[in-house]
Amino acid sequence: MEPDSASIAALIFILLIISTNFGMYTIVRGATTGGDLPWMSALRDFLSKPLEGPSNKSMDDLRKCVKELEKQVGR
Repeated sequence: MEPDSASIAALIFILLIISTNFGMYTIVRGATTGGDLPWMSALRDFLSKPLEGPSNKSMDDLRKCVKELEKQVGR
């Protein structure tokens, strides 16, 4: 590589890193301020929702049993 093309490649790489960081900053900033963007709320819901699996289903059964027992005890 010639020195000119190497410096251009380095400049493009630096600009790519800066633009990626700025994009991530805006995404996180929007998520923390509670923006009204529909795609942001969909992303927030997707990331906060636990994965469905057998362990989660067994925990749901356990929660139901605990609620039933609390009703019987009178809490």
